[in-house]
Formats: sequence, structure tokens, C-alpha cells
Amino acid sequence: MNFHQLIPLVPLIEQIETNSSSLTAECPANKYQLIIVRRGHITILGQDQEPTVCSQAYACHPDQGTYSIQVPKTKTVEYVIITYRMLPDENTWTLQGPLTTLSEIKIHYMLDELIRTTHDLHPLTAEEEAAHIFRKRIMLERILFIYLYESQLTQEKKSSAESIEETLSYMNEHYMVELSLPMLARRAGMSIGYFTVLFKKHTGATMMNYLYTLRIEKAKQMFLHTDLLAKEVAGRVGFVDYFHFSKVFKKKTGYSPSVFLASQNKI
Repeated sequence: MNFHQLIPLVPLIEQIETNSSSLTAECPANKYQLIIVRRGHITILGQDQEPTVCSQAYACHPDQGTYSIQVPKTKTVEYVIITYRMLPDENTWTLQGPLTTLSEIKIHYMLDELIRTTHDLHPLTAEEEAAHIFRKRIMLERILFIYLYESQLTQEKKSSAESIEETLSYMNEHYMVELSLPMLARRAGMSIGYFTVLFKKHTGATMMNYLYTLRIEKAKQMFLHTDLLAKEVAGRVGFVDYFHFSKVFKKKTGYSPSVFLASQNKI
């Protein structure tokens, strides 16, 4: 998919649906669907395709056939399906598959406006109706542009796996400073939701759980190879509050710091 296809085409919205449950659907003939995740993540299964975990957006094509959207049973999820046409009909439009963006706030703002102006309209004059349709077309065109441009930009920079590996290296080098989920996601060039899904898929742990495990392992090494006090070790591995450190240490090792030190003949 490239911008050359978009230049001669005009996108027109046919329908906007908000959903929060699993469903099976089919992209109508001569129409396309854009799935935008507003909260949580979904899994999309197409015919003869590997399941795709999606926390941002996914483009469905009529050639794809029947597909299903699966929502995690224990998670709150909200997503929107925009069904649209590309005019003239005879032109080629091949957009399909997962899409990524660094501009989720901008996308969701335009999506809010599209939903509002679709469902909360008073009777319009012919001139107002024409302006309304044109405005919706411009917003959809802008949304498609952002997804096309930023998906391409992300792919050119590095793969998702490479971004997560780089994040892990960064965490191993900077575990002792304040690290937050938004900061690491931004550094990886991903949304928080997309980064969270990929990080857990890659490591089997949440970002904070991985960080705490890393810090406690570093603390154990300091206990074994230095004469630092427990409070000093806590500060050096990134814990501001010693009581928090002690609680996490016991949860990860089964021992309090003092019992661990005693077991190593350090006290």
C-alpha cells in the first residue's frame, strides 16, 4: 500500500459502529473497513491468516473474506468499525492489515467528532448536508493519511521485536533511575497500549514486573559482593522508599532483605 493509490481516490463514510464484544463479520463488496481500538486490545482472525493482536488499528479489505474480532474475556475493550467506500469504484485500494500511529490522541479526537456528527444531527438543509458530508470525508482522509504515513515510518525505523529488545537493553543499563511505561513506550515509538501488548508477548511479564525483577536481581548481587547497608542497596537499584523495596524483595525472593543477608552469612 502506498500514497499513489490515495491521490486519485475520495473516501466516503458509509457507517460508524462502536462495539465492545467479540463478533464475526465480513467486509462488504466494494467497501472497506477500518477498525480503530479506543481501549484495550483485540485479536483479529482472518481466513488463512495468523491471529493479529491489535491495540491501535486494522484495515479490512473485501478480498479478505470473513474475519472475526475476539475480545479478551477479562478486559474492558472498546473499538470502532468505520465502513467506507473509495470513489471512483474502479480504482485500486489495497490497504489491509495492522496499522500503527504515534498520534493516537489526534486520531481519537477526530473519531469522537465523526461519531458525534453522525449520531447527534438535527435536520439539515441541503447545503448543510453537503458541508457535513464533505467534513466527514476530510476527517476520514486525514485519519487514513496518518495511519499510512506513520505505519510506514514505524516499519522503516525498525521492527517491533527490535524495539522491544532495545528497550530491554535500555532497562538493564538504567534500572536504577525512574522508568515509566509512558516514557519507555514513547522512546520505542509506540502507543502505550501497543507497547504493553508487545512487551508482555516478548517477555511474558508486564513492564513494571520485569523492572522489579531486574532491580531485585541487581540488589541480590550487591548484597553478595558489597558491604552496603540494605537501605543503600535499595537506593542504588532504584527504590526511593526502603519499605517498598523490602516488600518487593520478599515477594520476589521469599525472604526479607535481612533474612537474605543472614542466609548469606553477611550479618
